[in-house]
Amino acid sequence: MKSKKNLVLVGMMGSGKSTIGQLLSKKLGFKFYDVDKIIENEQKIRIKEIFDQKGESFFRILEEKITLNTLNYESSVISLGGGGFLNENIRKKTLIKSMTFWLDWDSLTLIKRIKKNKKRPISQGLNEKQLQSLIIERSKTYSKANHKISCEKLSELNIVKKILNLYENSKNNNKN
Repeated sequence: MKSKKNLVLVGMMGSGKSTIGQLLSKKLGFKFYDVDKIIENEQKIRIKEIFDQKGESFFRILEEKITLNTLNYESSVISLGGGGFLNENIRKKTLIKSMTFWLDWDSLTLIKRIKKNKKRPISQGLNEKQLQSLIIERSKTYSKANHKISCEKLSELNIVKKILNLYENSKNNNKN
């Protein structure tokens, strides 16, 4: 039997990629890979410390290498870091090898979530207006994903159901 295409979740930090990814992988019986967690495990320190000690460019190089490698797996659910899909090499390979889903939320929801979490180095020191600009800027790239999931009024389970329906329908359409 031919293996199934990977599902890749993209979106802003705080959009629920890790949580939704774990739920999806259980439903599908797929392996789950959280790129940020893989990086932290490999480096044996948190993302914030990588940024603080080695800088963002070191992190981005590492992120690209690990993500491109992870995309070679099959029958997997992969959660990209908030900036992963912004990388052109990652985005191209993701769109070729996988089905991509943008977990889109209202800016106010994302800002509230981001401000609650002190582990996100990109958002440190940004005020609400700057976070709003970051969300708008990144959304232009996230919109290149195969599917946009408007999550605002959906439960985690409904987000998962929506993604599974799109995934199953695309598999059925590919058989025709």
